[in-house]
Amino acid sequence: MCWETVVTSSYPSLTRALAEALFDVLWFIDGSDDEQMDQDDAVKVMEGVAHVVSTLSSDQQQELIALLGETAAAETNPARREFLEELPQGLGLIDHLS
Repeated sequence: MCWETVVTSSYPSLTRALAEALFDVLWFIDGSDDEQMDQDDAVKVMEGVAHVVSTLSSDQQQELIALLGETAAAETNPARREFLEELPQGLGLIDHLS
């Protein structure tokens, strides 16, 4: 089986694939300790992502929120699910969780 077939069958879109990769990276950073990652660097990365997200159009932000919701709903790890559910607020996409 060629690589393209695997990617195409795993993710319905490039947006979905990149969003899920971003969620994985942010989950790793959020859960890392001082031995895994300098905490100042972790904060800088999270702030950088929040800045980029803040520059997205309203439609793009809503798409990201929807992808986070879908990913959280499918997550079987309770801690990761909670992280994903809180991520829109953490990234400044919404002011308050409803």
